[in-house]
Amino acid sequence: MKFLHRAKTLLAIGYALTLASAAHAADKVTEIKIDWATYNPVSLALKENGILEKEFEKDGIAIRWVQSLGSNKALEFLNAGSIDFGSTAGAAALVGRINGNPIKSIYVYSRPEWTALVTRKDTGINTVADLKGKRVAATRGTDPHIFLIRALQEAGLTEKDVTVVVLQHGDGKAALIRGDVDAWAGLDPLMASAELENEAKVFYRNAAANTWGVLNAREAFANEHPEIVKRVLAAYEKAREWSLSHPEDLRKLLVTATKLPDGVIAKQLGERTDLTHSTIGQPQKDTILAAGIALQKAGIIKPDVDVSAATDALIDTKFSTAAN
Repeated sequence: MKFLHRAKTLLAIGYALTLASAAHAADKVTEIKIDWATYNPVSLALKENGILEKEFEKDGIAIRWVQSLGSNKALEFLNAGSIDFGSTAGAAALVGRINGNPIKSIYVYSRPEWTALVTRKDTGINTVADLKGKRVAATRGTDPHIFLIRALQEAGLTEKDVTVVVLQHGDGKAALIRGDVDAWAGLDPLMASAELENEAKVFYRNAAANTWGVLNAREAFANEHPEIVKRVLAAYEKAREWSLSHPEDLRKLLVTATKLPDGVIAKQLGERTDLTHSTIGQPQKDTILAAGIALQKAGIIKPDVDVSAATDALIDTKFSTAAN
């Protein structure tokens, strides 16, 4: 009887250990899913230099790269769990968070002037007020769309005063050049391409209304794997520092990725992209909050939403030491 009792006890212990081992295996990260985007030059440096692959090779963790064509796509991927880390504009991340996308903004990859309002030379559009009654292409849920809303607001107009034609960024540029729309809320490097290759005209700029380029993590992933998040940000820092010290190589990477002429990428990087920031904190909060309040006034964010609290909930500074 004692033998049977001992055997049963050993079997129970073994079963418990097996369950614990299985649970641990389920929790173990075997793959990191991360985006790259032409509006995030540092992501290209990270990808093409294999920095993440080298960092996690010893852990047996694979890296899966997914291209984001805009903040809206990055947010969709994050919400679906298709990626663990995604590149967006700060204001777009805020709208996503308010709409139930469980993300945290954890890092700054650029301070860009990546959006402005663009038209053709033959439209007679010279100011935002001239957009009344016109067709404007924009990608909803992105900084260019938010920029358009704020520009209209400042001119005493709303989205109801224009016809917003919802298109992904590249399709918006093509629609403008074809004459299908009168204006476009542009995004670099496509905006620079429209200027240099198609003689498009930027008629409204406001660098301060461009919200920061931020890297977001799925909140569940960040909570469950904080050490991995720190290592990802440390790798991002290596890529950012490489980008600053190798501007010509970074330009070549973007030329290859976008298949756009050298002069277009030089305009994007040289004139409208600042890569000297990385730590997320108060400056980003202030800019994102200002955009959120403007969107609330425009009716995009519901009046009962506490935009300040939502901004605080979005930005997570505890990983910032990894980016210093």
